[in-house]
Amino acid sequence: MQFNHDNMTGALLAADLVNLGERSVWTVPEVQAVFREHVIRWSDVDKSDVPALRRWTTRLRAVFVAPDEEQRCRSINALLLDGVASVYLTTHDNHRPHLHFTPDENDLVGRVMAVTAGGLAIFTVEAEGGRLGACANAECVRVFVDTSRNGRRAYCSARCGNADAVRRHRAMKSH
Repeated sequence: MQFNHDNMTGALLAADLVNLGERSVWTVPEVQAVFREHVIRWSDVDKSDVPALRRWTTRLRAVFVAPDEEQRCRSINALLLDGVASVYLTTHDNHRPHLHFTPDENDLVGRVMAVTAGGLAIFTVEAEGGRLGACANAECVRVFVDTSRNGRRAYCSARCGNADAVRRHRAMKSH
């Protein structure tokens, strides 16, 4: 399955925010770096935005760790209900037509809520209900968006997969 990465901004941003959320302390520069990485044009991150962004990130995690398609859809629907003000088609900054889920005038937290909720919904439709997950390495809490060709990704990274394989191998040898 091929994915258009332009349509995945919200899902990828959601995963990176969830992964950032696992850290004990967030700083404004860390949040700004995540936004820059996803070419999010909001630079007005303020220290007062951080607590609300962290609360939203906790809710985003439920989508990635959902045990099945039905629960994932329920989690996304709850996010859509709270995060999306309106849906409209737009072009700006020489981008192709794309959806926006809140007016540009909305505050930063509202825009993040809208783009992540809407982006997760679109990606879930395109991925036929799957391809969002949490790392299978029991020692890792990271989540991911699976854009692999076969859709069978189980780890957040090859490094985590290798570490888990080594751990399992050592456990087998000790028994």
